[in-house]
Amino acid sequence: MNPAWIGCYIAILVAFFVIYEENQRVKSVTAKMIIAKRRKKEEKNQMLELAKNFIGRECMIYTLNSQLNGIIKEVCDGAILVEYKGNIEAVNLDFVTRIREYPTNKKGKKKSVVID
Repeated sequence: MNPAWIGCYIAILVAFFVIYEENQRVKSVTAKMIIAKRRKKEEKNQMLELAKNFIGRECMIYTLNSQLNGIIKEVCDGAILVEYKGNIEAVNLDFVTRIREYPTNKKGKKKSVVID
């Protein structure tokens, strides 16, 4: 193999690595800014009150990085306890962006595919 090609491959790999790391850094900074903004604005109390409306219902909880499904068991000062398949998870309200009741069809069955 020609040494010039090897250099090109290495340069391309380094460029992809730099782009990936920059993307991860931007996501981290954005998440930190959103959390700081919420702590200043008292949006935390609003989300706490709204989350209390969903106690006992099966919901989809959207966070900054992922999505959780399960039944909301309890809402505390800064967290939500979610039960899914016998496991209980605690979710920090600072990271919650959206809570939605799990959609059902006309017959009351859960939808198998949820498109957002």
